[in-house]
Amino acid sequence: MTKRITFLTFILILLANFTFAQSTDVFKKENIKSVMLKTAKWQLNNPLHETYDWTNGAFYAGVFAAYETTKSDELLNAMTQSFDKINWQTGKRFDHADDIAISQAYIDLYRLKKDKRMIQPTIDAIKRIGVDKSNEVEKHGIIWWWCDALFMAPPTFAKLAKETKDKSYLEKNDKFFQETYDLLYNKEEHLFARDASYLPETKREANGKKIFWSRGNGWVMGGLVRLLKELPKDYPKRTFYLNLYKEMAAKILTLQQPDGLWRSSLLDPDSFPGGEASGSGFYLYSLAWGINNGHLDKNKYLPAVKKGWISLNGLVTPEGKVGWCQPIGADPRRNFTAESWEVYGAGAFLLAGSEVIKLK
Repeated sequence: MTKRITFLTFILILLANFTFAQSTDVFKKENIKSVMLKTAKWQLNNPLHETYDWTNGAFYAGVFAAYETTKSDELLNAMTQSFDKINWQTGKRFDHADDIAISQAYIDLYRLKKDKRMIQPTIDAIKRIGVDKSNEVEKHGIIWWWCDALFMAPPTFAKLAKETKDKSYLEKNDKFFQETYDLLYNKEEHLFARDASYLPETKREANGKKIFWSRGNGWVMGGLVRLLKELPKDYPKRTFYLNLYKEMAAKILTLQQPDGLWRSSLLDPDSFPGGEASGSGFYLYSLAWGINNGHLDKNKYLPAVKKGWISLNGLVTPEGKVGWCQPIGADPRRNFTAESWEVYGAGAFLLAGSEVIKLK
């Protein structure tokens, strides 16, 4: 009964916001900039975590994308001031991908300011990998043992490689990425398990399907986009990453629901009926990027992105809060409502907007 009520509430809100979205033209460039600014500012004014937390890695990736889109000095200053307060530090675990997710924004700002202190703590942390004993490897056998890590770390490694001209970052990324792929990627479903605990055949959804978490795969696709943007065109491993991206995009397209959003469980949408903001936002970001860069067939993917962007806008409240966002967790089994929000939901929305605005 609770799921039915939640789903009916979701549909009623979505219908109301769909009408609003249609009347305001969510594809007009000025309207996209406006909603991005509103969302970014609301979230900046409502922080939840330590600045260097992994959740903010996704959020500030979106804020920087919003700055690039809007050229808002307010957003630029907010990022710089927040990072100055913590001296551009990473998290405490040098070998944990979550603790360098924030570094993506550090490096993006370094590109504007050319101030080495913005990236030195990140360089110092990554230098310890392969030198100091890794707790992650000891516990799990590989360093990036969960699929979310493929958003957190690979773009950071690739951005550093470009800025420092040090190819060893790319070589390390290739090694660690391949380990995660070999362990968690399902070559039949073209999706990633969240981690090794979801690999046993006994772990199934209510409909008997394997468990594939929406946001986890959204992290992967978003990470692939951000990695591909940094890799040299002639980099030997680039083809592997691009083919993986295209393969996942084709699968994700088939899992979009009629309202344009994705459910928290990709293969069992009926058990988790509300459209989920963070996974949906990352998918729209990655699919729109593929269209904009000629990697995905526009005729095939554009209708899905348009439908999804309209519905994603329907999850944003008038003040700029992105609702219907699944809380922190490792699987689909977390309830969420119109009032559920997290900083990575805003980040995913902002990233999506930064690519949707470029669609032609």
